[in-house]
Formats: sequence, C-alpha cells, structure tokens
Amino acid sequence: MDDTVTSLADDQNHRAAALSPLDERRAAIADLGATLRTLIEHATASEVSTEDLRRAAALIREPSALLAERQRTRQQLSSADDLLAGVRMYNPVGGSGSALAPPLVVELRDGVAVGTCVLGLAFEGPPTYAHGGVSALLMDQMLGYAIVGAGHPGMTASLTTDYRAPVPLKTPLRLTAEVTGIDGRKVTARGTIATAAEPDRALVEATGLFLALAPEQAQRLFGALVHPDPTDPAVAHD
Repeated sequence: MDDTVTSLADDQNHRAAALSPLDERRAAIADLGATLRTLIEHATASEVSTEDLRRAAALIREPSALLAERQRTRQQLSSADDLLAGVRMYNPVGGSGSALAPPLVVELRDGVAVGTCVLGLAFEGPPTYAHGGVSALLMDQMLGYAIVGAGHPGMTASLTTDYRAPVPLKTPLRLTAEVTGIDGRKVTARGTIATAAEPDRALVEATGLFLALAPEQAQRLFGALVHPDPTDPAVAHD
C-alpha cells in the first residue's frame, strides 16, 4: 500500500475513532434515513413489472423485521434526540433520519429562517406538483424555526395558507419565515415558498399564530417523556 493510500486510511480511521457513540448512532440513523428516502422515491416512480414489485416487497420485509426487534414507545424520545439542543432525528420535515422528510434544511440569517429542499414524486398532489398539504407542512415547520430562532418558542394555534401558484416537484425550492408580531404569549410569523430560481415570486404564503406554553402546560404535555434506558437490555444499543 503506497503512502497516499495509507495516509487516507489512517485519516478515515482517526475520524471514525473521534466520533462519540451518540454521534455514530446519529450518523447511522441519517444513513438509514437517506436510504429509505431513496427507496420511497424509487418505489413511487417505479414502472417495473408486477413480479419485480412483489420481489422487492419480499426483500424489504427482512430489514423491516430487523428494525422492529427493538422499538421505543410513544412516551419515549429517540435515544439520539436532544430537545434542548433542537436535535430531532425523525422530524417528518427536516429530520435526517426520517423517511418522510424531503428533508428541509434551514438556517437563520439576520432573524429570517431560510430553508431549502427538493420535493420528489412521493409528495405529488396534482400531477407534477406538490400536494397542498405538503406546502402547509413545510410552512408550519418554517414558521416554527423562525419563532424559535427569535427566542419565542411555542405551539401552532392557527395556520393560514394562501396558495398563489402550484409548487413544482423535482425543483429546488427556497422557503423563508420571520416573526412579525409578539403579544405576550402570542407570536405571529409569516413565511413563503418560492423556487430557488425565482425567489421573489411567492408560490405559497402562510401566516401562523403560535402560543408559548405555560410551565404547567409543558409539564402536562411532555413531562412524562423519557429517553430509552441504555442500560436496559431490551433497548441497549451501544
């Protein structure tokens, strides 16, 4: 093995060794999520023979059974999540581990949440365009990012969505959201969906009203949530 190959192998081994068990688990979840999203997109677009569809279903049942061997309950958070740090691996909009997510990638720029994603055929409503409910889902997530980024987290009380034009599939999208009003526990935010090629032409506009939770409300809704116990043989993974 020449010095270049040896150096690359050593570098890869060093980076792998530097990952914590939690980071490794998150990386594995993200890898599985990406694989599942590819599978869903291929399955949605597939026009293979009926026999090949049956063969694919049979092949997929084996890993499905493997993943079912250890399951968390509704009252348990994923062991890879961190609520305080905003890590939600299976969020159905932006979670890297979610087979349902586009996924949406968001960053804050001067108080404005800016998101990017591409919707595949799995999100189709009218032919070649996204389902209207998917646009509302994206907007709810974007507005949520905006209020959290502004330091005023809350839960959605109402969401008004105006559809100006259909949202095309397989097209880079640009989404924005920002807080427009704060009144005690009530926070209002506004957002848009546009294509990356025409960011100033809004296809969808949305306004959301969010309510900050009182401590007793948060306790009642989420106080019982726990992480799976890693010392329990039924759920241990590292």
